[in-house]
Order: sequence, then C-alpha cells, then structure tokens
Amino acid sequence: MAAVALYPTMAQAGEWNDHAAMRPRGMFIGTPEIYFVKRIDNSRVVKVTDPKRRREMMTFGITLAMLFLLVMVYLWQHFSAIEYGYKIEQLKLERDTISESNRALNLEEASLKDLSRIDRMALELGMQRPIDGQWQPMETATADPATPVMAKVNGIMVVSALQ
Repeated sequence: MAAVALYPTMAQAGEWNDHAAMRPRGMFIGTPEIYFVKRIDNSRVVKVTDPKRRREMMTFGITLAMLFLLVMVYLWQHFSAIEYGYKIEQLKLERDTISESNRALNLEEASLKDLSRIDRMALELGMQRPIDGQWQPMETATADPATPVMAKVNGIMVVSALQ
C-alpha cells in the first residue's frame, strides 16, 4: 500500500488567501490530504445463493402479485358497475323517449280512427252514408294470418285466386 500526502505550498496558499502568506514559514497551512492506493481483484468472488432468502423473496413476490391481482379485479368490478349504471340510465332515457313516442302515436291513431272525423271528411268529399245492408263488418279474428281472406257481398262470395 502506498500513501501519498499532498501539502499546499506557500505560493498556492498565497493565491488562495493573501492573509495566509503573512504567517510564519514554519507553520503548517491546511490539512494534509492522504490517499491510499489499494488494488482490489474481485474476479474470483462468487455470489453464494441463500435458499432461505430466495424462498422469502419468492413468497414476497407471489404475495405482491396476488395482492395486485385482487386489487385489479376489484377495480375492474367497480368500473364495470359504474359503466353498467351509465348504460342503465341511458336505456331508461331511451325507454322513456320510446314510451313518449308510442303515446303520441297512439293519440294520433285514435284521432285518425275517430268516426265523426271520418264521416265529416267523407261528406266533404261528396260521399253518401251507406244504406242498411250495404255494408258488413269484416271478421278480423282469423286463426292463421296466412289464410286467404274472403269477402261476401249480397250473396256473392269472392275468394282469393292464390290457393
């Protein structure tokens, strides 16, 4: 081992501080800086694995991974619940809109089916009221909608040609 001591000279001390040059020559100026040189060769050092420490670290890592997984599942469920809440509110709003539209269409249908309105419009167009026996209500209650519709007027029966 080699030791090297460096002392500042009086010229250097004068440059650093003019007052230090006024001191007597025999007095030591500053603290010595000592550097020890030591050559270290770690090429032959081998890290010894500690099975107990490795087992502890594996257990710790697995525990952290499980905790992370549980937190992620919880967050996923939480955000899914929030998302489903928004979807439910959107569907409720859509349902209310459709319900209001349906109510408006039912009112319009009822006003269009009003017999007094139809009678008034027919009279405006120059039509006459039907005479008794001239009209018959149609039977709308058919068992199968694919069956042909028959009409009957004063003993004459009309059958669809598509049979």
